[in-house]
Amino acid sequence: MLLAIDIGNTNTVFALFDANAPEKALNVWRLKTVAGKTEDEYAVHLTQLFSSQGVALDQISQVILASVVPDADAAMLRLCQKYFDIVPMIVGDKSLDLNIEINVDKPDEVGADRLVNAIAARASYDTPLIIVDFGTATTFDIVSAKGVYDGGIIAPGPNLSLEALYLAAAKLPKVDIKKPESVIGRNTVTAMQAGLYWGYVYMIDGLLSKLKQEMNEQDVTVIATGGLAQLFAGDIEAIDHIDQELTLDGLKEIYCLNKDNLQPKQKDVA
Repeated sequence: MLLAIDIGNTNTVFALFDANAPEKALNVWRLKTVAGKTEDEYAVHLTQLFSSQGVALDQISQVILASVVPDADAAMLRLCQKYFDIVPMIVGDKSLDLNIEINVDKPDEVGADRLVNAIAARASYDTPLIIVDFGTATTFDIVSAKGVYDGGIIAPGPNLSLEALYLAAAKLPKVDIKKPESVIGRNTVTAMQAGLYWGYVYMIDGLLSKLKQEMNEQDVTVIATGGLAQLFAGDIEAIDHIDQELTLDGLKEIYCLNKDNLQPKQKDVA
């Protein structure tokens, strides 16, 4: 089996695919990202999760990994070597073929998750594309009509903005992110929810409009992904598709591009 691992700032996602026919993930699990977690702690969690589906750790034949949390990488690499006897594919490794041109000033600085999303979207949807990822940061990524990764936008995500508001203003409480019944808040909680929800809706609407203008294309497909995509997408008319498996599908695509060059399993542990 193929294990795909996506280490994000908030959550780490583990997905199992049939390595011989990896069309869709067989199982997906999300754990909170904790930079100090050890490989043994990951193994305990995964053993329990795999066991619930009748899968053993030694059934993992290949691993592909994308990470935007450098402090979590070493433990994950040790997990792969110690418990799976595998040196994983790592998105960002220069030996890995991504099959996409990266048209930005410093290609090495583009987050692995953004490239993976672009690769997945290009494989499944018509170009040109804009991918909006509602994560810790809200990112907008551009794939041109020719299939080139053309950069994008990084903005604070809703949860990050909410946390900043709570920490910076002594009298403001923590609130849930939800769509309020009215734009006009009649108390502190609904006023905060209205500002956050509708502020993000119109920020995203406005940025999508400006991006489309600058791209100068007739028909641009807009894909939404990430934990809060479902919540916000209903009020953002420019969004054409919601695809919660986009990053995992991108990891699968990269695996398929590179599977013929895989290293054999090894037991050496760093």
